[in-house]
Amino acid sequence: MSFLLSIFKPIAYISLPVILVRTAVSSSPMGLYYFRRGLYLGCMTAIATWGIVVAATMSATGYRYDVNWVIARAFYAVAGTVMGIKVEVEGEEHMLTKPAVLLSNHQSMLDILFVGRMMPKRTSIMAKKSLQYTPLGPFMSMSGAVFIDRGNNARAVRSLEAAGQLMKDRKISLWMYPEGTRHLSKEPDMLPFKKGAFHLALQSGIPIVPIVTENYWHIYRDGFFGTGVVKIRVLPPIPTEGLTVNDVPALTERIRDQMLDALHDISVKVEVPAEEPRGPQPTIPNEIQSDPSTFLSSPNTEDEGAFSPPDVNPEEILEATRTSSVASISSSDSNHREQRSEPSENGAETEEDEGMVLVGRPT
Repeated sequence: MSFLLSIFKPIAYISLPVILVRTAVSSSPMGLYYFRRGLYLGCMTAIATWGIVVAATMSATGYRYDVNWVIARAFYAVAGTVMGIKVEVEGEEHMLTKPAVLLSNHQSMLDILFVGRMMPKRTSIMAKKSLQYTPLGPFMSMSGAVFIDRGNNARAVRSLEAAGQLMKDRKISLWMYPEGTRHLSKEPDMLPFKKGAFHLALQSGIPIVPIVTENYWHIYRDGFFGTGVVKIRVLPPIPTEGLTVNDVPALTERIRDQMLDALHDISVKVEVPAEEPRGPQPTIPNEIQSDPSTFLSSPNTEDEGAFSPPDVNPEEILEATRTSSVASISSSDSNHREQRSEPSENGAETEEDEGMVLVGRPT
């Protein structure tokens, strides 16, 4: 009995504050959002801390390129259970392609959870070189990450060439986000693709495997962090052998179109509210629409006391109106220029004065 108490007592002490905090914030949507966000980041920190030991051990024993698979699966098992988010995968058999350039759409930090579910064995990631000198650097180096110097084009090209050769020699896949940055919106969409991943695939003759995560706006967005199921579809591998650099633009657009079609297909449909009808619109009598000159015609002169205007040509009235409008605009523009040329009360005239309302300083 004492043995069981020694096990469950620490768990009770740890879980009690969490239960109390969750109960307190459940009445506030924003409070619940920040609580769940903190819970997610807490899972990430715990697994990352544990992952340093795992990465060091596996790297020293020759399993360097399986580190990401172990850490990813562990993070999905913990964070997915804690956050109440599950993943349904379609076409997972295509992930067995080795080596391959794995391209995925990028929406938010929640993508790490889905990478945890999808990351295959012997897969590395590509990251900008500046991350090598952050606290994540040692872990990423031990897990075989490929660092790219984006600020130096020559070095970036050499890094891609070296990465391609390493992938072919050791049968390693590389996970990349072709959009280059995160993009989350209410309606499913993707940013234009950068071409680095496609140059890498073509230079090495390695197939491309597109991975599409549904638009999860209904589960996670700014101010809301819910639960549910997220769908992921893996598209068939696209061979690159025989293609040249000249084929990169067309290949980029073709793969983006395929991924965008899949994104629309698997995402939850967003209902766009119908436009509210505006107020009643003024109607113009049919007689005026068919012949505007009837509006200017004189009334029936047979009515006693009726006003009878002189005969007027409608075209002459329209011409006079245009002339008067032009003259008025010219006069207004002239006055405006004269006023603008004078210095303001607050100092000399500047280019910023045009189109601005100047407020005098208190004396």
